[in-house]
Amino acid sequence: MNRNYLILFLFSILMTVSGLASLPPVDRDESRFVQSTKQMVETGDYIDIRLQDVSRYKKPIGIYWLQSAAVALSGEGAQAPIWVYRLVSMLGIALAVVGIGWTGAKLFGTNAGLAAGLMMAAIFATAFEGRDAKTDAMLLACCVAAQGALAQVYLAARRKVPVAGHLPWIFWIAQGLGILIKGPVTPLLSLLTAAALFAFERDWRWLLKLKLVRGVVIVLVIVLPWLVLISWKSGGAFLQEAVGKDMLNKVAQGEESHGLPPGFYMLTYSLFMWPFGLIAVGAGLQAINRFWEDPRLRFCLAWYIPFWLVFEAIPTKLPHYVMPAYPGMALLIGWLLTLPADQANAPLKRWQSWLWWSTAFGVVVVSIGLAAVCIGTPIYFAKTFSWWSIPAAIAALATGYLAFPRQLQVPLGRIAAIAVGAGITFSLLFGVIAPSLKPIWLSPAIKAAVDANRLCDTTVLASSPYHEPSLVFLVGTNTVLSDVDGVAKHLAADPGCALGLAPVKDEQKLNELLAGQGKSAKRLTEIDGLNYSSGDKLALGLYRVAP
Repeated sequence: MNRNYLILFLFSILMTVSGLASLPPVDRDESRFVQSTKQMVETGDYIDIRLQDVSRYKKPIGIYWLQSAAVALSGEGAQAPIWVYRLVSMLGIALAVVGIGWTGAKLFGTNAGLAAGLMMAAIFATAFEGRDAKTDAMLLACCVAAQGALAQVYLAARRKVPVAGHLPWIFWIAQGLGILIKGPVTPLLSLLTAAALFAFERDWRWLLKLKLVRGVVIVLVIVLPWLVLISWKSGGAFLQEAVGKDMLNKVAQGEESHGLPPGFYMLTYSLFMWPFGLIAVGAGLQAINRFWEDPRLRFCLAWYIPFWLVFEAIPTKLPHYVMPAYPGMALLIGWLLTLPADQANAPLKRWQSWLWWSTAFGVVVVSIGLAAVCIGTPIYFAKTFSWWSIPAAIAALATGYLAFPRQLQVPLGRIAAIAVGAGITFSLLFGVIAPSLKPIWLSPAIKAAVDANRLCDTTVLASSPYHEPSLVFLVGTNTVLSDVDGVAKHLAADPGCALGLAPVKDEQKLNELLAGQGKSAKRLTEIDGLNYSSGDKLALGLYRVAP
């Protein structure tokens, strides 16, 4: 049993490590998180959250503390590279994978836990989030720990056996840490699960076995100290921003151009659950046909369906929002392994067959699409053919083929083979192909140009109109984000050391602004590329005041 947990942990790390260092900082969310953490390290203020001079009160402190700890352990200080910050996400996915293995083993047996863990380690959603220094990987770990404990408490109550003493502790500590990382998501998941179970069973007394009063005290001990300090330090602005604006805006209307109609998560399911989307749907449909007779199935379905429906209804939609629900489906893949073949592959109802074949179509489309992306993106963006594209495309197609089974029940060996194929695909895509697309990585190119032309230790860059947070993270917290007028003023104020970044097409305007002070701009180099965040093609010049 313990060996399986070690296998799952190491497999998850192996799945995620490629690209951790080679993939540049990704705009915009990841770069905002890491830059805010970097400023904590620079200032020594681990209570307030700031992005340059602006408060950043959208999320609680948890992820910033974890990333700060990773930076401290690295010994690199504020100069720590991006991979150090990403270690937290890699660890978060690995812990979530082990947690699913633990839960699956307790519910359905050892092989079921291993299958569920392999699936969670190898889907597109966790492959991406494990390489992205944000909240969602560690949030998933908290959700899995809480739900795993909740499942075991629930089943102990159904079976009328004593609840293990450590389970309420795990549940409530995971709730507190989840709140400290991303607010109410972890409690919401558990509340929706419990509410769905109550709707079917009309019994809530099993929840008393969680030791509610002690649990609430544990959560308050974890959350309140920082909440009190940040409320005092921000004059109440944190709660107003995080709850009054960020959270309520997401619920009431689409925020930050992410407003989408219901159905988004259903349409993108085949991508973010690739390559296990079809296998999971098959297991889920069989579970729906049997959930009345098995409380374990009721719990797994209550884990997935209500959370998914709530987030389909909320206007603001991003792919990772529903990731905490995916483990419920992973557990059902493990459960299906425990059934005799004739029961596991029992015929589906007509509507279920339609849904299965629709998902099968999605698997085919995504597999071919990933292969095309592996081959086409270097040609389109970098104007070159990458030989790494061939094994990546073959791995994507082979994995898709294996993930399109003839029967609903998929043996553990085939699940492992699918997971390995997905790992090869993602390692090449995120670790080799994506970093090679130089034209879309403007910030690293600008940093290299600044470093090559820096005359002083105190050199500060002013940039217009390229204002991406990855630039601030790479070039320095003091980077000035302005317009062409601001760049001219910045250069004039420190003619011996300052550098300016501006579109080449605005060079004449820059010189006209400097001419009023008897100065002119000297273009040191040109950086051409695509700002993928805005879709703008840019030709940027790096300037200093001419001698």
